[in-house]
Formats: sequence, structure tokens, C-alpha cells
Amino acid sequence: MTKNILKECKLCPFCCGVDRTKGQKGVCKAPGNAVLSKYFVHKWEEPCISGENGSGTVFFTHCNLKCVFCQNFKISQEGAGREVSITDLAEIFLELQQNGVNNINLVTPTIYSVQIIEAVKLAKEKGLALPIVWNSNAYERVETLKMLTGLVDVYLPDLKYFSDDLALKYSAAPGYFDIATQAILEMFSQVGEPVFDGNGIIKKGLVIRHLVLPGHVEDSKKVLQWISANLPKGVYVSIMSQYAPYYKAKNYPEINKTLSKKEYDEVIDYFFELGLENGYIQEEGAASDEYVPDFDE
Repeated sequence: MTKNILKECKLCPFCCGVDRTKGQKGVCKAPGNAVLSKYFVHKWEEPCISGENGSGTVFFTHCNLKCVFCQNFKISQEGAGREVSITDLAEIFLELQQNGVNNINLVTPTIYSVQIIEAVKLAKEKGLALPIVWNSNAYERVETLKMLTGLVDVYLPDLKYFSDDLALKYSAAPGYFDIATQAILEMFSQVGEPVFDGNGIIKKGLVIRHLVLPGHVEDSKKVLQWISANLPKGVYVSIMSQYAPYYKAKNYPEINKTLSKKEYDEVIDYFFELGLENGYIQEEGAASDEYVPDFDE
């Protein structure tokens, strides 16, 4: 399955059509094998994901977006990491499970969908019993997501923008909003509203993340409007204040600063005005290098 799909890669909306099995690289620059930069017990995700035991997080290298403010640019854009086989990846999942984590949290997984599918199946054969979290930028094809049906338990997409102008300017992602929202509706159709265990740890369901950008409160409000109008109130929304001007943000004066408390509070107030009920907010100080992993794999 892996080799056939990667011979003409159309896993993400760019549909580059390159033969990754022969070293050809598309927009994301990913090779034929999965490339990861780090795996560890992550304590800083949302409470329902990290909890007390932490989330078994696997950071994949490369990305189909080119976000100018990416805090993980060393791996997403500069390619830090190492190639791993499907067997290696399955063993990593099992190692994390042995560490007592709540779940297997796959960060930027889309471009390695087929390798991950095979690795998860192999790991399950060897005893993997944890929920699988798909932690993505939501710039995904519905056709690819359908391949994950029954394998992914929790979808954690980041709905970044309402404005396609902003998506193009800051992430080089044409048609982002329509593509991402269709992807999120497919995610919801697979896993539904969140289901938690007795300790408040999510076992299944959809949690949408949204990072508020400085100077773009109105865009954030439109993102929340769509969520309110198209998904049930039981869906959780994680509204993040952790924006900081990493990577190339210095070239964009309007976002070359941190988010103000006033801007963030305005978005939170609007969340409640819309009648949305469930979610997470971040405390002041979230925009700190302390919370950016050291990609030392």
C-alpha cells in the first residue's frame, strides 16, 4: 500500500504527484520513509490529552504548510530529524506505551499517513492499546482522512484561518479555509464529540485548536462562528494565546509581536457570546520558549 500511494503522492491538498519512492520531493519535501525529530512524554498539551501521565508525542519532520511564524521551524522547514522504518515507528509507539502515557500523539502526521497506518496496525498486533491522536494543521484531503477511519481515535486539528488571504500570506496554503473545514467535518464524522474516562482523559472525539494571531481578532471570531454554526456544542475548542514571532515573522511587522491580553480576552468573550460551552484557554506566559521542545532526536 505504502509504495503504491507514494509513487504518485497526493496525500495532501497540493497533490504534487511526485514519486517519493525514487527520492522525488514535493511541496513538503518529505522522502519515502517517515522522518521524525523527537518522541517523548509531553506534559504541556491540553489537560484532557496530557493529564498527569503525559502524552506519548511523536514529532514528524517536514510539513505541507510554510507558516512564517512556526515555532517548530527547525523540523517543519529546516528538516531536522532522522528517517525511520515502519517497524521502528511501531516500536516507538510501544515504547511510549510502556512509559505509561495516555495516548500516542502524532504531530504533523499527514504527509506520512500511509507509513503511520502500517505502523499503527503493526503496533496493535504487538499490544498497542492506547488512543491515537491525529495532531494536524487541518490542510488535509478528505480522501486521505477516510483511510484513517477506525485507526484514529482523537482528531486535534488546528483551524488556523478564516481568510484565505491570510492563509496564503502566512502559510502559503491556497484555499485553506474550505479545505480545512471539509477535513474537520470528516474528522467529526469519524469520531464525534469527545468522550472522556473517569480521570478526564479523552478517549475519542474531536478537539479543535485555534491560535489567535496579533492584529487578527476578527479572523479568529469568524473561525469561531463557523465552529458554532457547523458543529454541535459538545465539541471542544482550544483557544491558544501562545503566539510568538518565531522564524520569519520579523519580516511581517503586523505579527512581529506577541498577542496582547486585550486581544485574547476579546476572542474568549466572543466564544461565550456564540454560546460555545466547552474548551480550553491558556494562561498568560504561554508564549515562552520554555514550552517549545528541544528537537534533539
